[in-house]
Amino acid sequence: MGARPSKRRQPADPPIALDALPPELLVQVLSHVPPRALVTRCRPVCRAWRDVVDGPTVWLLQLARDRSAEGRALYAVAQRCPPNSEDEEEFPLCALARYCLRSPLGRNLIFNSCGERGCRGLRRTVGARPRAGPKGFRGWEVEHGGNGWAVEKNLTLVPGAPSQTCFVTSFESFPLADPTGSRGWCFKRQLVDLVMEGVWQELLDSAQIEICVADWWGARENCGCIYRLRVRLLDVYENEVVKFSASPNPVLQWTERGCRQVSHVFTDFGKGIRYVSFEQYGRDTRSWVGHYGALVTHSSVRVRIRLS
Repeated sequence: MGARPSKRRQPADPPIALDALPPELLVQVLSHVPPRALVTRCRPVCRAWRDVVDGPTVWLLQLARDRSAEGRALYAVAQRCPPNSEDEEEFPLCALARYCLRSPLGRNLIFNSCGERGCRGLRRTVGARPRAGPKGFRGWEVEHGGNGWAVEKNLTLVPGAPSQTCFVTSFESFPLADPTGSRGWCFKRQLVDLVMEGVWQELLDSAQIEICVADWWGARENCGCIYRLRVRLLDVYENEVVKFSASPNPVLQWTERGCRQVSHVFTDFGKGIRYVSFEQYGRDTRSWVGHYGALVTHSSVRVRIRLS
């Protein structure tokens, strides 16, 4: 009497190994893993996991979980315009994997937009301007007119810039190869590979994509300057398909200082676009020794999905 009933533990069910899951359940489980861990940790586990990560289904499930208006629009385009698997010969991962890893929509695809790469250690000394070495121009093809380009601190705050530094031009000195007809300008260019950045070709060709470009430029108060911007959309062979050019009125000496923005949105640009060529020209109006020409900073190329 009074004896308590024994509390025997029920034998626990043996854990189910993930490799024992049916393929469709394995895809569902792995679709909850962050993209970078999927590639670096899950893909090397075994052949079955590698096949899942290399296939499109797990990445489509990740895209489907973004319930924002942009996410829903992108998922619809991904279903309607799936990437061609032939490009895997050029890239190690499938196009949807590159997209999820790089997250190109809305991100600034211009590298080193303000000269921030290598701008540490800029100093102001009496009678001298701060200069940056070649590292300040990482990512850019540069041609130097006059005393060339320099990297300096901004004269005024530029909203949203990742660094309050800017590229500064100098004066005209000798002819450069310039298809716009300018001579002796400081010239700077960056070529953005949209597919390498994660935008698959079929998405670019879908007419659902806009390419937004912008640049900030300005002048010193004590010297006038001239600035030009040219942005070209190129095909896979780097042939020009469409372009945008901006030639604002020169800033006159002793009139203003600071920066203002130039921007443009490319829409309905057709099929075959692969690259964006972002090209800047600048010089001063006085031919002064030093760096008194146009200031350029916070350059941007952004890709976004069209919602209408």
